[in-house]
Amino acid sequence: MDKHWSNYCTMSIVHFMAFPQTISGEGPIVETVSKIAEDPFFGAVEIGWIKDPQARKATRAVIEAAHMKVGYAAQSAVLLQKLNLNSLDEAERQHAVAELKKCIDEAAELGAHRVAYLSGRDPGDTDRTAALEALVKSTRELCAYGREKGIALTCEIFDRAIDKKALIGPSSYAAEYARIVREDYPDFGLMYDLSHLPLLFEKAETALAAIKDFLVHIHIGNAVVDANTPGYGDLHPRFGWPGGSNDVPELVEFLRALFRIGYLREGSERPWVGFEVKPQAPGETPELVIAGTKRVWQEAWSHV
Repeated sequence: MDKHWSNYCTMSIVHFMAFPQTISGEGPIVETVSKIAEDPFFGAVEIGWIKDPQARKATRAVIEAAHMKVGYAAQSAVLLQKLNLNSLDEAERQHAVAELKKCIDEAAELGAHRVAYLSGRDPGDTDRTAALEALVKSTRELCAYGREKGIALTCEIFDRAIDKKALIGPSSYAAEYARIVREDYPDFGLMYDLSHLPLLFEKAETALAAIKDFLVHIHIGNAVVDANTPGYGDLHPRFGWPGGSNDVPELVEFLRALFRIGYLREGSERPWVGFEVKPQAPGETPELVIAGTKRVWQEAWSHV
C-alpha cells in the first residue's frame, strides 16, 4: 500500500494487555498510559477499568494532553469478575448488567464514546436460544444506559470452543445478535480480533463479510491453537511466537479482507484498528513486544 495507514484507520492499542500489571484496574496505570501517549504511532488508546478515581482523572489528563482518542475496554472487568450477561440465573445476569453500568460511568469520566465487552459463556445447544435472549435483554439495558451518557456499546467476538468459550461466538451468530440489537440501537457494533480468527476456525474474508454491516472495531494479535504448545489459547502472545497462528502473511490476508469489505477506507471517519499483544516469556517487556508489533504491521502494510 503506497499511502500511509493513517489515511485509512486510527491506530490504537489495548493498554492493559500491553502492560498486564494493570489488568486488575490497579498498578502503574497513569505511568504506562503516558508511555503510550508519548508515542505518535498511536492515535488512540483502549483502557480498562481504573479503580482509583484520582488515577482516572490523571489518565484523562494524559490522554487530552497527548491529543489522543480513548476507548473503554470492559473485557478485563468482565473476565476477572466472571460476569455473565447471558446468564439464565436472573440475579447473576442483573449483577453483570450493574457492573457494566459502572464501566460505562468510568468510560464517561475518561472521555470515551464506546465501551467494549464480551458475552458470557456459551451454555451449549440446549440453552443457547434462551442465553441469546438474556444477552439481548442485557444489551438493550446497557445501550439505553450508555445512550444517556453519549456512549455506544461494542461486543467483541470471542471463541466458543477453546478458551473463553463465549456465546458470541462465531461470526454468523454474532451478526444475528447485532441485527436484533440494532433494531433499537443503530450505533451498536461488533469487534473482530485477528487473534480470535484461528480460535474460531474461521477464514478472514468469510468471517468479516458476515459482520461487515455491524463492524466498528478491529484488533490484531496472535494466538496458539495447538494445546501442546506454550501460550495455548487466547493469551495474545507476540507475533512470531513459536507455534503461533499469526504473523506477517496472516496479517496481510486480514488487511486485504478489511479493504475488500470496505472497513478500511479513506475518509474523515477513520475506523479503529488496535494492537492487542501481551508479553509472555521472561525478558519480554511491553516495549519490546510493542516495537515488534509495529514492525509486523509496517511490513504487512507494505504488502497490501
